[in-house]
Amino acid sequence: MKKIVISLGGSVLVPSLESNNIRQYVSVLKKVAGECRIFIVVGGGGEARRYIRVARDLGAGEAAADELGIMVTRLNARLLIAGLGDAAYPRVAENYTEACEFAQAKKIVVMGGITPAQTTDAVSAVLAESVGADLLINATSVNGIYSADPKKDAAAVKYEHLTPQELLAIITGSRMDAGANTVLDIVAGKVIERSGIPLLVLDGRDPENLYRAIAEGVYSGTVVSRESSNPLLP
Repeated sequence: MKKIVISLGGSVLVPSLESNNIRQYVSVLKKVAGECRIFIVVGGGGEARRYIRVARDLGAGEAAADELGIMVTRLNARLLIAGLGDAAYPRVAENYTEACEFAQAKKIVVMGGITPAQTTDAVSAVLAESVGADLLINATSVNGIYSADPKKDAAAVKYEHLTPQELLAIITGSRMDAGANTVLDIVAGKVIERSGIPLLVLDGRDPENLYRAIAEGVYSGTVVSRESSNPLLP
């Protein structure tokens, strides 16, 4: 059975507590869990950025702001576990060793952030390497990787396929401060390059995009891999 790590952006799962998409994702994740082993890393989203902004206003440094962000990612992870019920391991994994141990229960494993100055995308890349994943999926608020921010630059070009080296060339120079909101950070890119695990970046605002990608091998996004073939096909 394939192992898939999903980096589930906080901006698509919990843009705010009032407008969360947890129920919609629970339905999809329960369906795909019958077809592959699933590990999920949940981001902080809008709630984390709210906490970080207030912390900065109070004079907190970036390390302290990062710690707050990590706490929020774990709260979001706990909410997802509550929604998944018996389909998920009942605790949030707080490190990679715990994630590997929890996976022995053959349930969905959920975790949030781990290390200050490291995004949950980086956590998901290291997790994928740790568990020997066949695929890493980044479900985010854009439908792929672009040459520039498509929300700010109408001339931005979407890439269908990139090599890990091409990905690194694009993300070099990304912001590293607490709450940074980029498609991927350089740590994630480096781990993807060294592990050789294929990455699929897709639009997570519609949970069905995730289902179609995993269950049917159909997607509209960007694949990062050494080969140009579809990593979702047998």
